[in-house]
Amino acid sequence: MAESIQAPVRHRRRFRPKHPIAHLVLCVGAVFMVGPFLWQLSTSLQSFGESVSVPPTFLPHSPQWSNVTTVFGALPFGRELLNTTVMTIARTVGQVLFSALAGFAFARMQFRGRGVLFAVFLSVTMVPYQVFLLPQYQIMQKLGLLNTLVALFLPGMFSAFGTFLMRQFFRQLPIEIEEAARIDGANVLQIFWRIMLPMAAPGMIALGVLVIIWSWNDLLWPLVVNSDPRQMPVSAGLASLQGQYTTNFPVLMAGSLLASLPVIIVFVVFQRHLMSGIAFSGVKG
Repeated sequence: MAESIQAPVRHRRRFRPKHPIAHLVLCVGAVFMVGPFLWQLSTSLQSFGESVSVPPTFLPHSPQWSNVTTVFGALPFGRELLNTTVMTIARTVGQVLFSALAGFAFARMQFRGRGVLFAVFLSVTMVPYQVFLLPQYQIMQKLGLLNTLVALFLPGMFSAFGTFLMRQFFRQLPIEIEEAARIDGANVLQIFWRIMLPMAAPGMIALGVLVIIWSWNDLLWPLVVNSDPRQMPVSAGLASLQGQYTTNFPVLMAGSLLASLPVIIVFVVFQRHLMSGIAFSGVKG
Protein backbone atom coordinates (compact mmCIF):
# COMPACT_ATOMS: atom_id res chain seq x y z
CA MET A 1 0.00 0.00 0.00
CA ALA A 2 1.50 3.29 -1.15
CA GLU A 3 2.26 5.77 1.54
CA SER A 4 0.25 8.94 1.27
CA ILE A 5 2.33 12.03 0.72
CA GLN A 6 1.11 15.07 2.52
CA ALA A 7 1.91 18.52 1.25
CA PRO A 8 3.87 20.59 3.71
CA VAL A 9 1.77 23.01 5.65
CA ARG A 10 2.72 26.61 4.96
CA HIS A 11 2.61 28.86 7.91
CA ARG A 12 2.01 32.53 7.41
CA ARG A 13 4.67 34.74 8.74
CA ARG A 14 3.44 37.28 11.14
CA PHE A 15 5.03 40.67 11.22
CA ARG A 16 6.59 41.06 14.64
CA PRO A 17 8.62 44.24 14.90
CA LYS A 18 11.82 43.84 16.85
CA HIS A 19 11.61 47.40 18.06
CA PRO A 20 7.92 48.24 18.63
CA ILE A 21 8.66 51.61 20.22
CA ALA A 22 10.70 52.69 17.21
CA HIS A 23 7.92 51.58 14.85
CA LEU A 24 5.39 53.49 16.91
CA VAL A 25 7.47 56.65 16.75
CA LEU A 26 7.86 56.24 12.98
CA CYS A 27 4.11 55.76 12.54
CA VAL A 28 3.37 58.89 14.55
CA GLY A 29 5.93 60.80 12.49
CA ALA A 30 4.34 59.51 9.27
CA VAL A 31 0.96 60.82 10.41
CA PHE A 32 2.44 64.27 10.98
CA MET A 33 4.11 64.17 7.56
CA VAL A 34 1.13 62.90 5.55
CA GLY A 35 -1.52 64.72 7.58
CA PRO A 36 -1.01 68.19 6.03
CA PHE A 37 -1.14 66.72 2.53
CA LEU A 38 -4.42 64.91 3.28
CA TRP A 39 -5.84 68.10 4.81
CA GLN A 40 -4.83 69.99 1.68
CA LEU A 41 -6.57 67.40 -0.49
CA SER A 42 -9.70 67.54 1.65
CA THR A 43 -9.84 71.35 1.68
CA SER A 44 -9.41 71.52 -2.10
CA LEU A 45 -12.68 69.61 -2.48
CA GLN A 46 -14.68 71.59 0.05
CA SER A 47 -16.89 74.59 -0.41
CA PHE A 48 -15.85 77.92 1.06
CA GLY A 49 -18.38 77.54 3.89
CA GLU A 50 -17.04 74.14 4.86
CA SER A 51 -13.45 75.37 4.82
CA VAL A 52 -14.17 78.07 7.42
CA SER A 53 -16.70 76.14 9.49
CA VAL A 54 -16.20 75.63 13.23
CA PRO A 55 -15.55 72.88 14.16
CA PRO A 56 -13.66 72.10 10.96
CA THR A 57 -14.81 69.26 8.71
CA PHE A 58 -12.35 66.81 7.21
CA LEU A 59 -14.51 65.04 4.63
CA PRO A 60 -16.43 67.32 2.23
CA HIS A 61 -20.17 66.65 2.06
CA SER A 62 -20.23 67.28 -1.67
CA PRO A 63 -16.84 67.38 -3.47
CA GLN A 64 -16.40 70.66 -5.32
CA TRP A 65 -14.42 69.68 -8.41
CA SER A 66 -15.07 73.13 -9.80
CA ASN A 67 -12.32 74.49 -7.54
CA VAL A 68 -9.78 73.12 -10.02
CA THR A 69 -11.32 74.98 -12.95
CA THR A 70 -11.58 78.11 -10.80
CA VAL A 71 -7.80 78.08 -10.38
CA PHE A 72 -7.31 78.22 -14.15
CA GLY A 73 -9.86 81.04 -14.36
CA ALA A 74 -8.36 83.13 -11.57
CA LEU A 75 -4.73 82.74 -12.71
CA PRO A 76 -2.81 82.19 -15.95
CA PHE A 77 -1.99 78.84 -14.39
CA GLY A 78 -0.70 77.18 -17.54
CA ARG A 79 1.65 80.07 -18.26
CA GLU A 80 2.91 80.08 -14.69
CA LEU A 81 3.56 76.34 -14.80
CA LEU A 82 5.55 76.84 -18.00
CA ASN A 83 7.59 79.63 -16.41
CA THR A 84 8.27 77.47 -13.37
CA THR A 85 9.31 74.54 -15.55
CA VAL A 86 11.75 76.67 -17.59
CA MET A 87 13.18 78.22 -14.42
CA THR A 88 13.58 74.84 -12.72
CA ILE A 89 15.20 73.11 -15.70
CA ALA A 90 17.66 75.96 -16.28
CA ARG A 91 18.61 76.13 -12.60
CA THR A 92 19.00 72.37 -12.34
CA VAL A 93 21.11 71.90 -15.46
CA GLY A 94 23.31 74.90 -14.69
CA GLN A 95 23.81 74.17 -11.01
CA VAL A 96 24.58 70.47 -11.54
CA LEU A 97 27.07 71.25 -14.32
CA PHE A 98 28.88 74.13 -12.59
CA SER A 99 28.87 72.36 -9.23
CA ALA A 100 30.36 69.25 -10.82
CA LEU A 101 33.12 71.31 -12.46
CA ALA A 102 33.96 73.20 -9.27
CA GLY A 103 33.64 70.11 -7.09
CA PHE A 104 35.99 68.14 -9.32
CA ALA A 105 38.53 70.98 -9.21
CA PHE A 106 38.45 71.17 -5.41
CA ALA A 107 38.58 67.39 -4.99
CA ARG A 108 41.15 66.31 -7.60
CA MET A 109 43.17 69.26 -8.84
CA GLN A 110 46.12 70.71 -6.98
CA PHE A 111 46.52 74.48 -7.14
CA ARG A 112 47.70 77.25 -4.85
CA GLY A 113 45.08 78.60 -2.49
CA ARG A 114 42.70 75.67 -2.94
CA GLY A 115 42.00 75.32 0.78
CA VAL A 116 41.43 79.04 1.29
CA LEU A 117 39.12 79.29 -1.72
CA PHE A 118 37.11 76.27 -0.59
CA ALA A 119 36.78 77.80 2.88
CA VAL A 120 35.34 80.91 1.24
CA PHE A 121 32.82 78.71 -0.57
CA LEU A 122 31.79 77.07 2.69
CA SER A 123 31.45 80.42 4.43
CA VAL A 124 28.81 81.44 1.87
CA THR A 125 26.56 78.62 3.07
CA MET A 126 26.52 80.18 6.55
CA VAL A 127 25.17 83.52 5.29
CA PRO A 128 21.35 83.85 5.16
CA TYR A 129 19.89 83.78 1.67
CA GLN A 130 18.16 87.14 2.18
CA VAL A 131 21.51 88.93 2.46
CA PHE A 132 22.23 88.29 -1.23
CA LEU A 133 18.87 89.59 -2.49
CA LEU A 134 19.87 93.25 -2.83
CA PRO A 135 23.25 92.65 -4.56
CA GLN A 136 21.68 90.14 -6.94
CA TYR A 137 18.83 92.52 -7.69
CA GLN A 138 21.28 95.32 -8.50
CA ILE A 139 23.23 93.00 -10.82
CA MET A 140 20.03 92.01 -12.66
CA GLN A 141 19.06 95.67 -12.90
CA LYS A 142 22.41 96.70 -14.41
CA LEU A 143 22.22 93.83 -16.88
CA GLY A 144 18.71 94.88 -17.92
CA LEU A 145 17.22 91.52 -17.01
CA LEU A 146 14.43 92.60 -14.66
CA ASN A 147 11.00 91.14 -15.49
CA THR A 148 12.54 88.38 -17.62
CA LEU A 149 12.78 84.62 -17.25
CA VAL A 150 16.58 84.88 -17.33
CA ALA A 151 16.51 86.85 -14.07
CA LEU A 152 14.52 84.05 -12.47
CA PHE A 153 17.08 81.30 -13.08
CA LEU A 154 20.46 82.98 -13.62
CA PRO A 155 21.49 83.48 -9.94
CA GLY A 156 20.19 80.01 -9.07
CA MET A 157 22.58 78.30 -11.48
CA PHE A 158 25.45 78.65 -8.99
CA SER A 159 25.51 77.15 -5.50
CA ALA A 160 28.14 76.81 -2.79
CA PHE A 161 26.24 73.87 -1.31
CA GLY A 162 26.18 72.10 -4.68
CA THR A 163 29.92 72.59 -5.01
CA PHE A 164 30.45 71.17 -1.53
CA LEU A 165 28.22 68.15 -2.23
CA MET A 166 29.93 67.29 -5.53
CA ARG A 167 33.37 67.85 -4.02
CA GLN A 168 32.59 65.34 -1.28
CA PHE A 169 31.30 62.87 -3.86
CA PHE A 170 34.36 63.13 -6.10
CA ARG A 171 36.63 62.58 -3.09
CA GLN A 172 35.03 59.17 -2.51
CA LEU A 173 35.74 57.92 -6.03
CA PRO A 174 38.83 55.67 -6.38
CA ILE A 175 41.94 57.59 -7.39
CA GLU A 176 43.35 54.54 -9.21
CA ILE A 177 40.95 54.98 -12.14
CA GLU A 178 42.09 58.56 -12.65
CA GLU A 179 45.75 57.56 -12.44
CA ALA A 180 45.22 54.79 -15.02
CA ALA A 181 43.60 57.30 -17.37
CA ARG A 182 46.57 59.66 -16.98
CA ILE A 183 48.95 56.82 -17.85
CA ASP A 184 46.92 56.20 -21.02
CA GLY A 185 47.43 59.83 -22.02
CA ALA A 186 44.09 61.39 -21.05
CA ASN A 187 44.08 65.05 -20.12
CA VAL A 188 42.14 66.66 -17.28
CA LEU A 189 39.08 67.47 -19.40
CA GLN A 190 38.90 63.92 -20.79
CA ILE A 191 39.24 62.44 -17.33
CA PHE A 192 36.44 64.64 -16.02
CA TRP A 193 34.04 64.26 -18.94
CA ARG A 194 34.52 60.60 -19.89
CA ILE A 195 35.46 58.94 -16.60
CA MET A 196 34.66 60.91 -13.47
CA LEU A 197 31.39 62.51 -14.56
CA PRO A 198 29.63 59.18 -15.39
CA MET A 199 30.85 57.75 -12.08
CA ALA A 200 29.43 60.78 -10.26
CA ALA A 201 25.95 60.29 -11.72
CA PRO A 202 24.35 59.35 -8.34
CA GLY A 203 25.65 62.52 -6.73
CA MET A 204 24.49 64.62 -9.68
CA ILE A 205 21.02 63.08 -9.51
CA ALA A 206 20.84 63.77 -5.77
CA LEU A 207 21.86 67.39 -6.30
CA GLY A 208 19.44 67.71 -9.21
CA VAL A 209 16.49 66.52 -7.12
CA LEU A 210 17.33 69.00 -4.37
CA VAL A 211 17.59 71.85 -6.87
CA ILE A 212 14.28 70.89 -8.48
CA ILE A 213 12.46 70.94 -5.14
CA TRP A 214 14.05 74.25 -4.12
CA SER A 215 13.45 75.94 -7.47
CA TRP A 216 9.85 74.79 -7.78
CA ASN A 217 9.00 76.21 -4.35
CA ASP A 218 11.02 79.43 -4.67
CA LEU A 219 8.84 82.46 -3.93
CA LEU A 220 10.95 85.31 -2.55
CA TRP A 221 13.34 85.84 -5.47
CA PRO A 222 10.61 85.92 -8.18
CA LEU A 223 8.69 88.51 -6.17
CA VAL A 224 11.83 90.66 -5.84
CA VAL A 225 13.02 90.53 -9.44
CA ASN A 226 9.70 90.33 -11.30
CA SER A 227 6.61 92.52 -11.43
CA ASP A 228 5.27 91.25 -14.76
CA PRO A 229 2.46 88.69 -14.17
CA ARG A 230 3.35 86.97 -17.46
CA GLN A 231 6.82 86.10 -16.11
CA MET A 232 5.74 84.91 -12.67
CA PRO A 233 6.17 81.28 -11.54
CA VAL A 234 3.34 79.30 -10.03
CA SER A 235 4.46 79.97 -6.45
CA ALA A 236 4.02 83.72 -6.90
CA GLY A 237 0.71 83.20 -8.65
CA LEU A 238 -0.67 81.16 -5.76
CA ALA A 239 0.50 83.83 -3.31
CA SER A 240 -1.63 86.36 -5.17
CA LEU A 241 -4.74 84.32 -4.34
CA GLN A 242 -4.43 85.32 -0.69
CA GLY A 243 -6.64 88.33 -0.05
CA GLN A 244 -6.11 91.07 2.50
CA TYR A 245 -9.25 90.28 4.48
CA THR A 246 -10.40 86.88 3.21
CA THR A 247 -9.01 84.00 1.18
CA ASN A 248 -10.80 81.34 -0.82
CA PHE A 249 -8.99 78.44 0.82
CA PRO A 250 -10.48 75.63 -1.32
CA VAL A 251 -9.31 77.33 -4.53
CA LEU A 252 -5.91 78.07 -2.99
CA MET A 253 -5.52 74.48 -1.82
CA ALA A 254 -6.58 73.14 -5.22
CA GLY A 255 -3.93 75.25 -6.92
CA SER A 256 -1.30 74.26 -4.35
CA LEU A 257 -2.15 70.61 -4.85
CA LEU A 258 -1.78 70.87 -8.63
CA ALA A 259 1.50 72.76 -8.24
CA SER A 260 2.97 70.23 -5.80
CA LEU A 261 2.22 67.13 -7.90
CA PRO A 262 5.30 67.44 -10.19
CA VAL A 263 7.63 67.77 -7.20
CA ILE A 264 6.04 64.76 -5.48
CA ILE A 265 6.43 62.67 -8.64
CA VAL A 266 10.09 63.66 -9.01
CA PHE A 267 10.82 62.80 -5.39
CA VAL A 268 9.05 59.42 -5.56
CA VAL A 269 10.89 58.45 -8.75
CA PHE A 270 14.36 59.57 -7.63
CA GLN A 271 14.20 59.13 -3.85
CA ARG A 272 16.52 56.12 -3.89
CA HIS A 273 19.14 58.02 -5.90
CA LEU A 274 18.73 61.01 -3.61
CA MET A 275 19.37 59.03 -0.43
CA SER A 276 22.25 56.99 -1.85
CA GLY A 277 23.94 60.02 -3.39
CA ILE A 278 23.85 62.07 -0.20
CA ALA A 279 24.88 59.09 1.94
CA PHE A 280 27.83 58.28 -0.35
CA SER A 281 29.06 61.86 -0.43
CA GLY A 282 28.98 62.15 3.37
CA VAL A 283 30.87 58.98 4.32
CA LYS A 284 33.94 60.95 5.29
CA GLY A 285 34.94 64.54 4.86
